Amino acid sequence: MQRRAQDIYTLPLMDLLFRAQTVHRENFDPNRIQCAKLLSIKTGGCAEDCSYCAQSARNGSKLSASKLMEVQKVLAEAQKAKASGATRYCMGAAWRSPKERDMPTVLAMVEGVKALGLETCMTLGMLDDSQVVQLKTAGLDYYNHNIDTSESFYPSVISTHSFADRLDTLDRVRAAGINVCSGGIVGLGEAAEDRISMIQTLADLPEPPQSVPINMLMPMADTPLANVAPLDPIEMVRTIATARILMPKSYVRLSAGRSAMSDELQAMCFFAGANSIFVGDTLLTAENPDDSADARLFAKLGLQPEAPRRCGDAA
Repeated sequence: MQRRAQDIYTLPLMDLLFRAQTVHRENFDPNRIQCAKLLSIKTGGCAEDCSYCAQSARNGSKLSASKLMEVQKVLAEAQKAKASGATRYCMGAAWRSPKERDMPTVLAMVEGVKALGLETCMTLGMLDDSQVVQLKTAGLDYYNHNIDTSESFYPSVISTHSFADRLDTLDRVRAAGINVCSGGIVGLGEAAEDRISMIQTLADLPEPPQSVPINMLMPMADTPLANVAPLDPIEMVRTIATARILMPKSYVRLSAGRSAMSDELQAMCFFAGANSIFVGDTLLTAENPDDSADARLFAKLGLQPEAPRRCGDAA
């Protein structure tokens, strides 16, 4: 099956973009972009050794750890996000997996954000069966757990849990009836074959993820990948286009890295099939374009934020 992804990824760029845009228009309004907001509800001190991450306590980062946020503070931030036009609220904690003592607080966050009329998404690391059921019962709409890269390149980036561990968590989430949000990072020092394999792995899951975030590495100080050579931006465009063609009904999110992208590159990514972004000037510990920059970009390109979906609408 990877041969199919390779054949798509390596098409002449104009042919690839035409095909991706055609698929995109068959499934989405090409001028509407989903706007999501991401909040770090627990920052730093993570026991994992992800080489790209400033929140790891094991890879040299000097970021200090924080405690889990209070529920009311999270809900206040969610209300601000809704007022600014976000339709999905994503909450991330720097954990290997959540501890049982933290689950009541996490569940209260899900219930409270959902009560505001926002879609809810959590990223908390690996989950066991009980935790998945608790999140489903609380009304969680999406769970994010990225595969990060190809299975073969993965050990070069992370050693504290396996590629199979990530797939196991995705299986649990899917089996519980929670929508899956899973993508990866480009620019880790991987080869084109790794980007191709990553996209094919996602497309070959029992059901493709409903949301597919594609991140451009933002090198973070004091991490093992702080000085990695930047990826050719066209490779980002090819990755997004391939994801759009192989997962035609998924939201493909132009995720981390936009603060380092020109308007022209972002426009190419939208044309290639990206139809979701994170709004707000911070993504966990990384920079992101502020609302005014996104407003100017949307106006320049004739794009509009996607309206909130009604209950019963397709994910």
